[in-house]
Amino acid sequence: MTGSLFIITAASGTGKTSLVKQLIATTNDVAVSISHTTREPRPGEINGQHYHFTDTTTFVDGIQSGLFLEHAEVFGNYYGTSQNSVTEQLNAGLDVILEIDWQGALQVKKLFDDVTMIFILPPSLSTLRQRLSGRAQDSEAVIEKRLAGAVHEMCQYIHFDYVVINDNFDVALTELKSIIIAKRQTLARQQQRHATTISSLLSESD
Repeated sequence: MTGSLFIITAASGTGKTSLVKQLIATTNDVAVSISHTTREPRPGEINGQHYHFTDTTTFVDGIQSGLFLEHAEVFGNYYGTSQNSVTEQLNAGLDVILEIDWQGALQVKKLFDDVTMIFILPPSLSTLRQRLSGRAQDSEAVIEKRLAGAVHEMCQYIHFDYVVINDNFDVALTELKSIIIAKRQTLARQQQRHATTISSLLSESD
């Protein structure tokens, strides 16, 4: 049985990474695709666990050779998703989450008709500013740059299937889980998962 593909997108500082981390920790058979990026690692980030960190030349070579399912340039850095990695995880029966920006999401949507797209929004711009400042990882100039681009990013929510407002973490997490669980109960997934049971139920009795 193949898994389902999910995209979770949000403006920087919305809390997406924390939500997805907890979602993975508390939900069976869900995995996150580890993206490739040319940006420098932040404190505590581990190569191969948080991202596959690479140089620009190697990344561009990957684009030209068709390595990436999607790729985009964000704030001067490249981000991309390995097509082979995602395919392997789906074929292993895992539901796969792509944590990518809206540009990448629309690229993937063209390739996977059945992808489920989720956009996470903050409760307000003031809350978003506080979260960005509270990380103490970026300079004020970088924070202002991210805020300036946040409104444009958030306007793209109209292209997505679901919207989750991350005001209360536990509520937002429950809503994300509900979307995953609902997808698993669709006709196509249940026909795959319970083919023998359904066949037995519908077969004519002797």
